[in-house]
Amino acid sequence: MNKKVAVIMGSDSDLPVMQEAVDKLRFFDIPVEVRVISAHRTPRAAEEFASHAAENGFGVIIAGAGKAAHLGGVLAAYTTLPVIGVPIKTSMMGGLDSLLSMVQMPSGIPVATVGVNAGANAGILAAQLLAVGDEALTAKLTAFKEEMAASVAAKDEKVRAQFQD
Repeated sequence: MNKKVAVIMGSDSDLPVMQEAVDKLRFFDIPVEVRVISAHRTPRAAEEFASHAAENGFGVIIAGAGKAAHLGGVLAAYTTLPVIGVPIKTSMMGGLDSLLSMVQMPSGIPVATVGVNAGANAGILAAQLLAVGDEALTAKLTAFKEEMAASVAAKDEKVRAQFQD
């Protein structure tokens, strides 16, 4: 696999959530680069990174931010790569402010958005995007989903046995 994923966060305080994305990407053996770039405090760095992301070997960008969560949108404005937004839970509105900042993008600048604090889902979605045309990665994702299904089936069996008359 030659494409890598950028995991960008607006602040290092977002790292616990974004670490989940990194962990999922590493689980699928996807190269990842992790950065702190602020849409508001370092807008030139955001523009520079996104503008050159495709030529630098990236296939997907994951952007995590809280409060005025414009990072994903700013990055998406400067690239044609898919951008996945991860709204970070805030003390102010529990992450609703972050979520709305990401999903209410203007026409032409989409940011695919996962749930609040859903870094793991962002990593899985990035893997699914990269898997288009990559049979080996598709096989890893298929095995991952089969393992999840088996885990749920085992839990179902345990609960059913517990309540059997």
